[in-house]
Amino acid sequence: MAGGFRRGKRARTPKLEARGELQSVEREGPFKEWLGMPDLYRFHLVVDGEAYSYQTEDAELAVAVGDRVVFRYKETKAGKWIDRNSLGKAIDPSDYQ
Repeated sequence: MAGGFRRGKRARTPKLEARGELQSVEREGPFKEWLGMPDLYRFHLVVDGEAYSYQTEDAELAVAVGDRVVFRYKETKAGKWIDRNSLGKAIDPSDYQ
């Protein structure tokens, strides 16, 4: 089946993006959503004073407190959720010579 086709004329809302210094990380889990699904860990992150949630199968994050991070997220009734596989370290080109 061909992809890329959308119904209706409604424009897609662009992804929200944020970057800043990771100030704190708290981990919950593991959670088992349903039978056969791998364990999920829920992280509560604070980036530049804003609270975000991130859910992943990895028990540890690739970023640490004090790192400059960048990610995409969406706002829901439950808060701000970081998109899966979008969390990473922000690279500043001025640091490299």
